[in-house]
Amino acid sequence: MKFGFSFALVVLGVLNCAAAEDKERDSKLKAKVEAFFAALAKEDYEGAGKEFDDAVRKALPTDKVKELWQKLPKQVGELRKRDASHIEKVGKYDVVIVPCKFEKVTLDARFSFNSDAKISRLAFVPAASTEYKPPDYVKREAFREMDLKLNEGRGWELPGTLSIPTGPGPFPAVILIHGSGPNDRDETVLSNKPFRDLAWGLSSGGIAVYRFDKRTRVHGAKLKGEEFPTVKEEVTDDALDAVALLRKTKEIDPKRVFVLGHSLGAFMAPRIGKADPNIAGLVVMAGNARPLEELALEQFTYIYSLNGGPTEEQKKELEEIKKKCARVKESTLSETTPGAELPLGIPGVYWLSIRDYHPDQIAAELAMPLLILQGERDYQVTMADFKIWEKSLKGRPNAKLKSYPKLNHLFTNGEGKSKPDEYLKASHVAREVIDDIAEWIKKH
Repeated sequence: MKFGFSFALVVLGVLNCAAAEDKERDSKLKAKVEAFFAALAKEDYEGAGKEFDDAVRKALPTDKVKELWQKLPKQVGELRKRDASHIEKVGKYDVVIVPCKFEKVTLDARFSFNSDAKISRLAFVPAASTEYKPPDYVKREAFREMDLKLNEGRGWELPGTLSIPTGPGPFPAVILIHGSGPNDRDETVLSNKPFRDLAWGLSSGGIAVYRFDKRTRVHGAKLKGEEFPTVKEEVTDDALDAVALLRKTKEIDPKRVFVLGHSLGAFMAPRIGKADPNIAGLVVMAGNARPLEELALEQFTYIYSLNGGPTEEQKKELEEIKKKCARVKESTLSETTPGAELPLGIPGVYWLSIRDYHPDQIAAELAMPLLILQGERDYQVTMADFKIWEKSLKGRPNAKLKSYPKLNHLFTNGEGKSKPDEYLKASHVAREVIDDIAEWIKKH
């Protein structure tokens, strides 16, 4: 269909007007971000939260903003420089991204603005430009990668990547399910990308791997703005949809689609397997068998014990955390219990979705093969959890369990007590882990 010249001028005029409005809005959003950092520099923590929407203000009151900003340098060093900000459109949200160069690492400060130009989400995440150097077990010529969206055209669309070995196929495939937090498809943790290690390492050995950006990363602002997700929306729904997607992908053997969960993803793997008994097998990497609130308290206690702690202030914090963890177990816990009363600032609706959930017991009832892996230096999910898996799966001929003395929560090598600073150094999933997973998958 063709239109006249005058119509084209009208359209051009409208577009120019819209572009001008967009430019003006972008400038205002960037100015609000600059005001946020300026307020922090003056220790005006109330002023820093001036542009928060109601949900963020509730989750990050003035005292919490102060606490987080003062803790950040202890983890990544002092802020040295902020580079120029830029804006991305994510659904109906405008996201202002500011690269922040701290002493030990570069983080992107991501400010999501809603239609009212209020900050609906704020996060410091590893810089997208962080260079990735593949480990020596990766053979880049042995596989190719293709974009494969999850939930395309069905809402909650997520970008994803399928690594496909060279050759005719069809190939066995494994789907990677992230740990807690708004993870990207590589499960980037500061300078580490364990899911890319797994994808490229396994694909180098003839196994297809699918990884995708987590729903809480891509649609985090929408989820918080509309309704806080349960573990179903955060993890299991997309995992099951990914299984269905790969079964319809021509390069994949539909009878040999496996699920690999790490941390929270490993915790939920038995529930995923129960929901779809035709999954070829489950790989559980650093999966807790104990309740999540117990791990939260244990982690804070461990971290505060480092460097001669806890301090008097940390002791007070631990007492507060204990109270919040105990609240999770109370019979009065409801879906409307606010996050301020509960661990990690997460509301009751989420905690109820995993209450009385015992993954090891569900796993013991599953017929599918299981591979349980654990780093012995892991302080986030410990050998205490591994021993529970061992007890529940004792005598299962198709359950293999293995722990690695030198590996941490990300299954990277180290010595001595594992510490959060360990993640600041770029490292890779150990070769033996890649080999063990590949060997196990090929046997099934």
